[in-house]
Amino acid sequence: MAAELIPYTPQITSWDLEGKVTATTFSLEQPRCVLDGHASAADIVWLVVAFSNASRDFQNPQTLAEIPASPRLLTNGYYMTLPLSLDQLPCEDPVGGSGAPVLRVGNNSDCLADLYQPSYCNAPLPGPGPYRVKFLLVDTRGSPQAQTRWSDPIILHQGKSPASIDTWPGQRSGDMIIITSILSSLAGLLLLVFLAASTVCFSSLWWPEEALEQLRTGSFMGKRYMTHHIPPSEAFTLPVGCEPGLHPLPSLSP
Repeated sequence: MAAELIPYTPQITSWDLEGKVTATTFSLEQPRCVLDGHASAADIVWLVVAFSNASRDFQNPQTLAEIPASPRLLTNGYYMTLPLSLDQLPCEDPVGGSGAPVLRVGNNSDCLADLYQPSYCNAPLPGPGPYRVKFLLVDTRGSPQAQTRWSDPIILHQGKSPASIDTWPGQRSGDMIIITSILSSLAGLLLLVFLAASTVCFSSLWWPEEALEQLRTGSFMGKRYMTHHIPPSEAFTLPVGCEPGLHPLPSLSP
């Protein structure tokens, strides 16, 4: 039985959110009021994720056992995930801070570590893609009832290898080099001002107050000091009775 084609194309959410597309995930708008007219209360909406070049090879499963699990992405190029009932996709927009109505593909990192996760676990995507997605409505037996169009290719972000980042200054623009030079000069000037201010503030720790005052007035005089630490000799004292003027010296004339 061929599934009815619904003229709806899945797309990245238009909500202003950070990280709508990352290296392992992307966020889709929810298909609200898209499949209601083609479904019964017990039907389930699945998301089909495929590499862009493998989407043409995907065949809708006819039973629940044929639903491809997430590990099939690396072998067959596609898988199915995020099963939702219609009551989880209401037509009304969320109110009261319940969050943006998005489906985040690749959001469950536990799929890689826990072997007991369900086969349709929403595992992180293994590479940048590109990927295509579509919604598939199936009944309780797994038979397809309706499907949407395939999305446009979705490419995930890629991080740069550190070895690929060119740090050679010659690759920088002239404005960047001028700004870098000005900032370096200002940093050097601030360092000189800081050193000068520190010298003034702490000079009192190195010089006595009298010396600083003499330096400011220009009348610095050093203290007298002895070049040799020899105490001055005492004055020579003549013996008693030999003082000059008491007895004249004998004359040498006859």
